[in-house]
Amino acid sequence: MTLLTAAQMQHLENCAFARGVSSLEAMERAGAAVVSQALAKCPQSDAAPKDQSQRVVVLCGPGNNGGDGFVIARLLKLKGWQVSVYLLGEAQKVAGDARVNLERWLELGEVETLCAHTFEHLPETDLIIDALFGTGLSRSVDLPLDALSGMGFMVSVDLPSGLCSDSGRVIGTACVRADLTVTFDTAKRGHYLAQGPEMCGELIVADIGLEGKLSDVREKGELMQRITAPRFELAKHTGHKYGYGHAVVLSGGSGSTGAARLSAQAALRVGAGLVSLITPRSALIENACQLTEVMLQTADSRGELEAVLADTRINAIALGPALGVGEATREKVRGVLGLSKPRSVVLDADALTSFGTEAGGDPEELFSLLHPRCVLTPHGGEFARLFPDLAEKLEKAASTGPAYSKADAVLAAAKLAGCTVLLKGADTVIADHYGQLYGQLSVHAAVYEDAAPWLATAGAGDVLTGLITGLLARGASAYKAAQTASWVHASSGRRFGAGLIAGDIVEGVPRVIEEL
Repeated sequence: MTLLTAAQMQHLENCAFARGVSSLEAMERAGAAVVSQALAKCPQSDAAPKDQSQRVVVLCGPGNNGGDGFVIARLLKLKGWQVSVYLLGEAQKVAGDARVNLERWLELGEVETLCAHTFEHLPETDLIIDALFGTGLSRSVDLPLDALSGMGFMVSVDLPSGLCSDSGRVIGTACVRADLTVTFDTAKRGHYLAQGPEMCGELIVADIGLEGKLSDVREKGELMQRITAPRFELAKHTGHKYGYGHAVVLSGGSGSTGAARLSAQAALRVGAGLVSLITPRSALIENACQLTEVMLQTADSRGELEAVLADTRINAIALGPALGVGEATREKVRGVLGLSKPRSVVLDADALTSFGTEAGGDPEELFSLLHPRCVLTPHGGEFARLFPDLAEKLEKAASTGPAYSKADAVLAAAKLAGCTVLLKGADTVIADHYGQLYGQLSVHAAVYEDAAPWLATAGAGDVLTGLITGLLARGASAYKAAQTASWVHASSGRRFGAGLIAGDIVEGVPRVIEEL
């Protein structure tokens, strides 16, 4: 699934209209799609007594989103609903296809003016249609939209009004919180990023016959892919263990070894042929007591580490989970990234934090060491330590649209770092700028029917690090390894469900692969 920006969607529509698709007929189909879904989902749609009509309030904006609203009002009126229509702005300023549908509605009913104080006097209703603003919203909505909460089943047309279609962030402070959002032909980035899923409720993508071609919008910037399946084959066929790679994970010292073990076991479960844990001597017995299939080697200094990694069969290395913050970890990172034969490398947790200025490091030094076969896997705090300017822009309140998005930030980070960057979250965004005109961009969104809230548990990120490392060892590119690991990670967590702990994600990986 490709997720578009507002500009990409507008260009897609314009190209469809230029090919002969009728914009007026498309608006009619959009309104009909919303009516069909609203009647199917609204609890009150069949609950009224036979001698009493259901009631609906339709809130229309001055643009094409409002035009969809007028179609919806007309179709519900013809089905016997009591319809109250409110228009934000002056009727004489409504133009184009929206004007045509306003006039069609006026043959059946009236339009009242919508302003801030109107919300205090809206009639009791079973259903509310939010057709105020769609994908083109660029300013805050100066209306008390929170007052709509609980008034009736809320259906938003295309996007909840107040939500930025590119970023999923609320512009200003007011936003409709929908029970159902019906969008058209393809989902937008904002449906899956940031607050988007929370505000959209249930999301339905309806086909209205635009027959858009992605080739139409490629020149409008990078296309964001939603990850809905693995991007690297997980099955094994023929060969021996070294044919599936040798992954290495660096362990922290005594008392700080659990995170690395989770990573190592995840790498093994996802199919790496061999996995070794490189441990300080002080933690050798601690790790040996809890590992069987994972091999152990010791290294305390950068020199000893480089000696172990001289084995050229080792092709993927992970370091960071509970490794410790400071110069010792920075030195290990330098050693791994400075090998004469570069390997695929995953940097997470302390390996990232150690290069933040608060830890006495320098992000620019890390960026100078990285290469295209590296993957950085920060959470929000680690991202801010390495990319403070980008994080500041992302955290700044959105007052205009399109607002700065997580996609924008991760793409920029990938360009600065020169490698794949994965920023964790329910909306895990992955970007890579290597060899691309615009950059590769994707999101694994564990939201809506794919929600996996039990993944918010200690050690889950360490498992993700191990999954990426194991896939790199098997030969996946950095970008595909990050994509596929995100999918496997969430699928295993969702499959287990309530009470999940990090080790359960590891144990669930074989069943996820088997079910493919």
